[in-house]
Amino acid sequence: MKRILLPAGGAVLATGLLASGLSGTAMADGDVSHDPMARNTSDAVSVASFWLAANGAALRSATQYTWDSNEVRKVVSKGGADPDGRPGMTAPTGESKSTAKAQNVNLPKSVGKVFFVDGSGKLRWCSASSIQSNYRNLVATAGHCVYDTDSNAPTLGKWIFVPGYYQGRAPWGVYVGKQAFTHYDFDTYEDYDRDYAFVTVYNGVLFNGIKQVSQNDYQRFSGPKRSWGGRHYILETKDAGRLGDNVGGQGFAWNQPTGKAVRTFGYPSAPHPDGNKPYSGVTPKHCYGKTTPKTVGASWLKIEEHIGLKCAVTPGYDGGPWLLNYSNAKRLGYVNGVTSTFADQDGNDRIDYITSPYFDGETAGVYNAAKNVWSGKIVGSNGELYK
Repeated sequence: MKRILLPAGGAVLATGLLASGLSGTAMADGDVSHDPMARNTSDAVSVASFWLAANGAALRSATQYTWDSNEVRKVVSKGGADPDGRPGMTAPTGESKSTAKAQNVNLPKSVGKVFFVDGSGKLRWCSASSIQSNYRNLVATAGHCVYDTDSNAPTLGKWIFVPGYYQGRAPWGVYVGKQAFTHYDFDTYEDYDRDYAFVTVYNGVLFNGIKQVSQNDYQRFSGPKRSWGGRHYILETKDAGRLGDNVGGQGFAWNQPTGKAVRTFGYPSAPHPDGNKPYSGVTPKHCYGKTTPKTVGASWLKIEEHIGLKCAVTPGYDGGPWLLNYSNAKRLGYVNGVTSTFADQDGNDRIDYITSPYFDGETAGVYNAAKNVWSGKIVGSNGELYK
């Protein structure tokens, strides 16, 4: 367990860090920071409409969160996992059976993409997963896929989660982020040892067809709509229900020993540092192996306690879950990490290693704060989006 200490006499420095890290309305309770995203149903309607308009054009035009290839470096063996208590687990929900052959890897329905607008106004995405919570409304991803480390804004804009995303399609709906929970050290100091986040989401929104309506009905409708050629059209929507009811929720594990096998999932897309681009980001990929207690030699990311996995994926995989005890039949396991950084172990300008923050008791504290928060829905009984 690591603590970031301010230098003696650093009152001015401390004030600056707190001001930049807690700008806007971010709040902190001990180690837990919680930041509002879509504060109310009106905000959530605006976010959903942005991504659903023009048959999901914004979804299709988004690009992966991009790492600078100069930041892809070799992992060094120092520091590493640091349990701060007894191991613990919270069971997954939404078990499903599969008749597929055992040698096939069945992709979990819980994995998808989070979409957002970064500080420069670009449409971006990362990988993420639904995770178990009391209200079945929680998403696990990387902290840098929630908090805008470039502009120091509290959270990235217009944040949504789309489980099972495929080429502009949202088979189980679009889920608008309501509130983000991160570790105080990431929110304030951008400490990548705490590069994880848990986000509560509203009930999902599903496409339900395009309908031509009268001008009066068009003006009254509060959802996505468009008018051209003297005709008026609305995009009918319906409430998809709670995230965990639709795709299940992965379990959660903390203070686990390293050296255990995990299966990781995500949507790699960016090229390797040498320019080779083996992935499209269209479909999720997976890796399997045993974790190693290593860390990254990147002082600007303040990493001392990451764990690693041999895995030749590229950015876009950021935020994807590391699942302990993954059941191929049930498509469920225990989130025991999220992809944070990428490394090149053999120096050939190809990524061959990924790292995750070590999930300890402080991670469990952030998760526990998030899992008990209710969200609600944004679609009415007639398909209208609430305001």
